Formats: sequence, structure tokens, C-alpha cells
Amino acid sequence: MMPKEKVLFCWSGGKDSALALYKVFQDEKFEVVALLTTLNEHYKRVSMHGIREELLEVQADSIGLPLIKMYVKEGTNSEYERRMEEVLLEYKSKGITKIIFGDIFLEDLRAYRENNLKKLDLVAEFPLWKRNTSELINEFFDLNFKTITCCVNDAFLR
Repeated sequence: MMPKEKVLFCWSGGKDSALALYKVFQDEKFEVVALLTTLNEHYKRVSMHGIREELLEVQADSIGLPLIKMYVKEGTNSEYERRMEEVLLEYKSKGITKIIFGDIFLEDLRAYRENNLKKLDLVAEFPLWKRNTSELINEFFDLNFKTITCCVNDAFLR
């Protein structure tokens, strides 16, 4: 039996992350060493989705994986890149070769992630990339996942 490839999973706490992680577990070629989450240091929330730190801890505990919390306070790309490099180099020294993301779209974000990882000789993996979102949400519910809307951009509400 071939050894599994050690990876970190970038965890947002949202439904796309949950489904992507599920797919990684089904694949069985990866050993997910930990979940990696970026949090705003002041608000103690996921920078992109506003999910509270306490909820992330409960999620990680229920999944059974350690949660690596990477705090940022300035909110700049340079701070994020510096902090991410520190964390990734530490885990690379422990055998990590890939970082897995739940992203589906946004070519520029994917390129940004891949370029930053390339500098560290690491590879990005995107299990949900370009999948039809209607199919994904149906699969999510067919697998009996549950979700709660906790952050909404009111600019899109009518």
C-alpha cells in the first residue's frame, strides 16, 4: 500500500470547505494533517466569512482534526503572505506537500494561491474547482450536510 500524501486543508468553516474536505476523505490518497484557518486577530472571526473562532473549534473537534489558527491584524496581503509562509514552511518541514482549498471559482484567487505556494515548492489542490454549483449544493444536501447562513452581503438582497 502506497503511503498517503500529507496535506493541510485551508478551512473556512463554510459549506464549500465541508464538501471539499469530504471529497478529500473519500479520495483516500491524502492524509489531512490539520485544518488551517485565517482569523482576524481583533474580531476572532474568519476573515472572509465572519465565522466565529469558537464555531471553528467545534467544527474541527467534530471532524477530529487539529485546527491551526493563523491570526492577521493588519489585513494586508503582505501580512497574510508573511504569516502564511511561516505556517506553511513549518508544516513543510513536517512532510506537507500540498495545500487543499474549497474554492470553486475566481481564477485570480486560484492563481494567487498557486503562485504563493510555488515560491515555497508546495502545490495547491482544488477538489471542487469549476464544478456546477447547483450540482454541488444538491450533493451537499444529498449527503445530509446541514448549513446555517451566518453572513450575508445585503447588497444582493432585494
